[in-house]
Amino acid sequence: MTMKPITPRKLMPGDTIRVVSPAQSLSMIVEDSIGYAINKLNEMGFNVSFSEHARESDMFVSSSIESRVDDLHDALVDDSVKAILTVIGGFNSNQLLRHIDYGLIEDNPKIFCGYSDITALSNAIYAKTGLITYSGPHFSTFGMLKGLEYTVEYFRKCLCSEEPFEILPSKEWSDDAWYLNQDERVFIPNDGPKIIQEGEAEGTSIGGNLCTFQLLHGTEYMPPLKDTIIFVEDDDLTGELYPNCFDRDLQSLIHQPEFEGVKGIIIGRAQKKANMTAEKLKYIVETKEELAHMPIISDVDFGHTTPQITLPIGGRITMKALDGETSIKILKF
Repeated sequence: MTMKPITPRKLMPGDTIRVVSPAQSLSMIVEDSIGYAINKLNEMGFNVSFSEHARESDMFVSSSIESRVDDLHDALVDDSVKAILTVIGGFNSNQLLRHIDYGLIEDNPKIFCGYSDITALSNAIYAKTGLITYSGPHFSTFGMLKGLEYTVEYFRKCLCSEEPFEILPSKEWSDDAWYLNQDERVFIPNDGPKIIQEGEAEGTSIGGNLCTFQLLHGTEYMPPLKDTIIFVEDDDLTGELYPNCFDRDLQSLIHQPEFEGVKGIIIGRAQKKANMTAEKLKYIVETKEELAHMPIISDVDFGHTTPQITLPIGGRITMKALDGETSIKILKF
């Protein structure tokens, strides 16, 4: 299967971004953070509107499938809306996949951005329509008062410009619960990406949150793997078992048809509680002969630590890991 990508129109000053809740509800975000996020996006030159059911909340702090799908469809057909930004992740975005009008997306291609549980939607939309979607900050991310500059920089590079760009490492990163305490932040000097396995490759970028991406395996919503560079990350919900779970989830990905067409893997920075190290990652990779031919880079600025880059799902990227140096470039997005 050959996927012909559809590139959405880039964001411009004065554009309106629609905030939707395809997983957990806007009601779980404190009002101060909502205000900070609106102000930040306004400061960046954008207007913000909210979907009708964004604050709807059930016993799982989500909303009905009908409400979530209606909000997505409404954002697509509203000519005033130029981009769609998710509130936050969660656990149930994959409930929507059979109910989305993918023809409506093809007729109204717009920027769609989010990460974590939103991985299911972003990759399914690309698989079903060819529309390039984006793994990047949620609306709630913009409620961060400190340490947001790098995130904003790469959001702009990916969603507001057509110029190819290289991903350079952030100067520092954080894994604190910033949404609980905006004042007492802990920032860690960034050592930069690590080479797990050397090589270089060019391919179509797909992926996101690994355990969520795995929910698409064996379904019509899984993107083609041929000629791809896969980016993956995961959060620390499994705690000390994270390396074991990452290992088996990666193995599940390897078992997918066409995996032999994968050109390389880029791994996002793990959270501190995940107890992942470069040594453990190298061991995991070395035990999988299917990975022997490809470059693998870890500790890149995306995932559940901050700050984070914005990556295209369905874009064209290159990666290089040679002689102790790494390079990741976004070519078409």
